[in-house]
Amino acid sequence: MRRPPTPSSDEESGEDEDPRTRTVDTLPDSSRSSRRPPALSCFAYLASKIQVPAHSGQIAIASPSVVVATHHHIKCYDLTLDDTPLWTIDTREAGLRDAKVTSLEFKPTPSERYRYVWVGTKEGHLFEVDVSVGSVTATKFGVHTGQVTHIFRYGRMMVTVDDVGKVMVFDPDSDVGMAGGMGEEDVSLVYTQPRVYRIAEKQDFVKMLGGLLWTSVRTEVNGTGSASIPVIRIYDPLVPGSVARCVMPTQRVGAVTCGTFLPSRPDHVYLGHEGGFISVWNVDTSDGTPECLEVMKVSTSDVLCLEGVNDRFVAGGRKGMVSAYDVGPRPWVVTNCWEAHDGLPVLKLSVDPSAIERVGKLCVVSVGRDEHMRFWDGLLRCDWVDQELLKRERSFSKFRSLDVLIVSWNVDAAKPDALSTDAENTQFFQNVLQSTDGPDIIAFGFQEVIDLESRKMAAKTVLLRGKKKGEDGKISEKVTSSYKRWHDRLVSAVRMAMPSDSPYTVTHTESLVGLFTCIFVKNAHRISVKDVAITTIKRGMGGRYGNKGAIVARLVVDDSSICFINCHLAAGQGHVRQRNADVTAMLEEKSLFPPSDAVEEYIAYVGGGDGSMVLDHEIVFLNGDMNYRIDQRREAVIHAIQSGELESLFVHDQLLKEMKHNRGFRLRAFQEGPLTFAPTYKYDRRSSEFDTSEKRRTPAWCDRILWRSRDPERVVQFNYQRYEANVSDHRPISAAFKVTIKSVRQDVRAMEKVEVEKRWMEMEMVLLASAREFYVQRARTLI
Repeated sequence: MRRPPTPSSDEESGEDEDPRTRTVDTLPDSSRSSRRPPALSCFAYLASKIQVPAHSGQIAIASPSVVVATHHHIKCYDLTLDDTPLWTIDTREAGLRDAKVTSLEFKPTPSERYRYVWVGTKEGHLFEVDVSVGSVTATKFGVHTGQVTHIFRYGRMMVTVDDVGKVMVFDPDSDVGMAGGMGEEDVSLVYTQPRVYRIAEKQDFVKMLGGLLWTSVRTEVNGTGSASIPVIRIYDPLVPGSVARCVMPTQRVGAVTCGTFLPSRPDHVYLGHEGGFISVWNVDTSDGTPECLEVMKVSTSDVLCLEGVNDRFVAGGRKGMVSAYDVGPRPWVVTNCWEAHDGLPVLKLSVDPSAIERVGKLCVVSVGRDEHMRFWDGLLRCDWVDQELLKRERSFSKFRSLDVLIVSWNVDAAKPDALSTDAENTQFFQNVLQSTDGPDIIAFGFQEVIDLESRKMAAKTVLLRGKKKGEDGKISEKVTSSYKRWHDRLVSAVRMAMPSDSPYTVTHTESLVGLFTCIFVKNAHRISVKDVAITTIKRGMGGRYGNKGAIVARLVVDDSSICFINCHLAAGQGHVRQRNADVTAMLEEKSLFPPSDAVEEYIAYVGGGDGSMVLDHEIVFLNGDMNYRIDQRREAVIHAIQSGELESLFVHDQLLKEMKHNRGFRLRAFQEGPLTFAPTYKYDRRSSEFDTSEKRRTPAWCDRILWRSRDPERVVQFNYQRYEANVSDHRPISAAFKVTIKSVRQDVRAMEKVEVEKRWMEMEMVLLASAREFYVQRARTLI
């Protein structure tokens, strides 16, 4: 079998671009989203203990009551009591003709709210159950000719839909079938005469939004292949004789999977699609036909379920995540993204307006393929409290500053001994270490410490890394010696360059197929350093190979967390999207570090995180050979460099363009100092000439140092410069920073939090009143 070639650092030997990366850089910005699950704790009994079968389970919720049905069984739980059902009905024993339940919904009863639930069956039957006692109070056998797939509540009406296109509208205010004709009776399964309406059969998506039935069939599309667009049919079952309106999104999207509206934007409808798209529709048009306003890409996988809550909507995906989107800003912003169902698809999302009156909360309910139900706080109390505490942080924290020096260099497999010729080489470490006065933290990040074009060396690194050590305690002297030589040289350089009365200790060191990180901390600060960790992320060959990737280190000083990333991204002039995907993978890698061992709150971390992900950290530094190029002719670039017109190249720099124009680029929340030095790539070794080989590569600022801080004022850059050590085809760079860290007085913070939570109680009442008004007046929900 032919051995596949080992990827090298040259762009011509870079990997083919993964098609999946082509849309990663168009997604809403999630870099500052909170990943803390907004769990509700208002019930004595955890809803997650209630099993909801993934494919056959049906639910109806009026907090704290939960009705769950699967096949022949219907169970009712009260979340304020215990984990046993209040009652159970077996349709085979209740005289319901062996009916299998396929849909549930509470009946609107102003006089006795949420006492009765309607049940639809596979056989086309409808029956009503009194939730308070668990008895069947009404039946209507064979009212549908097929399986009852949906039951909707709208105002005082009930609407039932089956899989052969028959819709039954139970309207107690209609002239036909009125009990007494007074218009004040509740809808009745027995006495309210339903009006029949017809829609297309075998609908894959059906949802009643604003009194209209939005439907779609997976197989009904306009166009063929990759150009196909789903056809959406919209019906008005409340108007007898009305005909369907057919509409289509403005661009190619997958099949419709879900739909919702936002209380803050009642004139818009949002439809979720396979492929991770959401289409936005204006329903307030002159002719009454909804118009597609835009299509947004929000996920790399399907949007399975969608619900609107206040001023944002929440979406469930295939990997068990629930995300909340703020659609006000352009581009949209992911404000929350949390693990809801242990990596398994989120099958259902619903908002429970009844909880506003019944338990004083606005509940969002999710059901996953893990067969668990979970309740979430639709008002996101924890986020609001966190933001208010951040505003008061200075009242319960003390601050001090640290000087941080970061050095980045692609050494192109050069050995430390090579730095022994001219002055620029011999004095490199002295120059870089004295570029700032006595830094408290020094982070060295090197790339290509070993020859990535040497198949033998790279293969040994991959195959022997992590293997069982031999008798001498070493895995491979040839592989590790390169890293050890650089490690020893760095230790020696720091010792020689820094005052003897201010020693340093290596706190982190790690390697990954050419990448090498070594971090020093001044001994005077070691007592305040904790939560030290370091790990690696492979990005080459789809995450299987470490020739591209990152070494990620973290530490906590006092009560502030700092993360250092040393990376080597995908090579190639045209592989911008692949580099963007590498960045996304690094920043969104889960369980990168062990969670913090904080007993109560993770005060050193941000965004509801526990320190296990990169963006959980208050301050993040990113350095390395990022491989972003300059999109300009080689001759024009060299002329600009020689004439000192570097600024003319900024508009062509791929990284700067992505940060400015790509709304989904994960580094948009990062900062970079001014590029006042010439491009650092690619030089002939031991020369000041740009690449004179046959490939004649265009010069570029491949080597960069960026940073991100929760509070931008707490990181100030002193300098950002390059050096003329010429033993590599890259020039080394460094950046020096003054970083402000905090020390929290826990007792004072606890008192401030009490005050903030009092304010939240007032805010919550306002938000609940606004939500109640919407559901009563606009959504016509009796709560």
